[in-house]
Amino acid sequence: MATKNKKLSLKDKYQYLTRDMAWEPSYQKKEDIFPYERFEGIKITDWDKWEDPFRLTMDAYWKYQAEKEKKLYAIFDAFAQNNGHQNISDARYVNALKLFLTGVSPLEYGAFQGYAKVGRHFSGAGARVACQMQSIDELRHVQTQLHAMSHYNKHFNGLHDFAHMHDRVWFLSVPKSFFDDARSAGPFEFLTAISFSFEYVLTNLLFVPFMSGAAYNGDMATVTFGFSAQSDEARHMTLGLEVIKFMLEQHEDNVPIVQHWIDKWFWRGYRLLSLVSMMMDYMLPNKVMSWKDAWEVYYEQNGGALFKDLERYGIRPPKYQDVANDGKNHISHQLWSTFYQYSHATNFHTWLPSAAEMDWLSEQYPDTFDKYYRPRFEHWQKMQDKGERFYNNTLPQLCQVCQVPTLFTEHGDPTQLSLRTLEHEGERYHFCSDGCCDIFKYEPEKYIQSWLPVHQIYQGNCEGADVETVVSKYYHINIGQDNFDYVGSPDHQRWQAIKGNRPLGGDDDSRDAA
Repeated sequence: MATKNKKLSLKDKYQYLTRDMAWEPSYQKKEDIFPYERFEGIKITDWDKWEDPFRLTMDAYWKYQAEKEKKLYAIFDAFAQNNGHQNISDARYVNALKLFLTGVSPLEYGAFQGYAKVGRHFSGAGARVACQMQSIDELRHVQTQLHAMSHYNKHFNGLHDFAHMHDRVWFLSVPKSFFDDARSAGPFEFLTAISFSFEYVLTNLLFVPFMSGAAYNGDMATVTFGFSAQSDEARHMTLGLEVIKFMLEQHEDNVPIVQHWIDKWFWRGYRLLSLVSMMMDYMLPNKVMSWKDAWEVYYEQNGGALFKDLERYGIRPPKYQDVANDGKNHISHQLWSTFYQYSHATNFHTWLPSAAEMDWLSEQYPDTFDKYYRPRFEHWQKMQDKGERFYNNTLPQLCQVCQVPTLFTEHGDPTQLSLRTLEHEGERYHFCSDGCCDIFKYEPEKYIQSWLPVHQIYQGNCEGADVETVVSKYYHINIGQDNFDYVGSPDHQRWQAIKGNRPLGGDDDSRDAA
């Protein structure tokens, strides 16, 4: 009598659909099939020790994602049909979306490409499946982010050519260079950079402020795609921790290599997230929390517990952690001051904080804001009141590694700019910090190839010899509509028309003509 097959357990099903689909090569050498697995010096003794805590199979993956998609796009449709853009707190908030769309969303696509590549170059089946799923996740994230924000492109400036801008605009070389650096590294360093340092250690400093900021400012479309990605991000964070522990448990020789990568990618991620600090403290009309508070919660407390847990493997906290902890009091103000000066070369508007906003900043930064930064803003406000709004018509010196302008100050002395220089093979290179200078010293042959926007403009490689021509022709930014001061801009006038319930007219129609 035939017996009915017993239903497979989740563990067995995962085993059959992942590990048991791998095979040992017979007529090719393993090192020829997976050539990148060994050149970084990482030693793997047993790939079967790799554990995927989610044990997610592809059929389950597609089912979960399809359910999320159905709900997500129903909300997007409702948001558009009900003119959800009219319910945001203020049109200034849209500038945070411009920063996200041009600076963050393309990184999701870069992550998709990166995980697809490194998944091919691991001989362990479990790691390959995990990278494949994260690759698909990242592709989905960039798509849902674009769809969520596409509605705003119908009503506001600066959202029209995000992919082109990401590859060319000067400040967007900061996030672009971060992922270019990671994707051009080996597979284990890529996972340390993205899965661990970015996804596990620092991701809450990126996504929580953006999604909470969207909720506080009435942007339900952005909030929804954040919630839709939340279960994916939880899986990504778990993968990040698994990667590190797996490498450290495989061989003791891996410890110094991993420690160097943690030092490097913590610092690179910290410099990248300085853009988020500016958004939190200055670009959100309704504030969620200060960058200082976010850093204390999501890095000093959570990150401190993480590195305490990793001590048993011989891992210490990142090398320049103390500099970053001190910088929480300064970097947002220094970034916003810089972008205020250069808003004629960005795709978003800037403005001076109001008296109420400066009082809030004083409360959040009692030891630094009134002493170092309020006088600067008050001076610029006096200039603007006289019709002399300050713009810096020079181009800034960029760091060779992180590509942020050398605008940060010395650790312990916020009155002195931090600048390091180094000669290599007869050329002089400039850096914003000891952290970036150390990264260059370890791999100079990589970072001498950095494509620095300011250098390229001065060399005449950006379709113009002056900033205005470069911004218009090379960046595809509509001068006077996408950038400059927010007050009096077409977006400002458009918002006044929406809130004042009066028809648009005059210069507001110029965007449609463009």
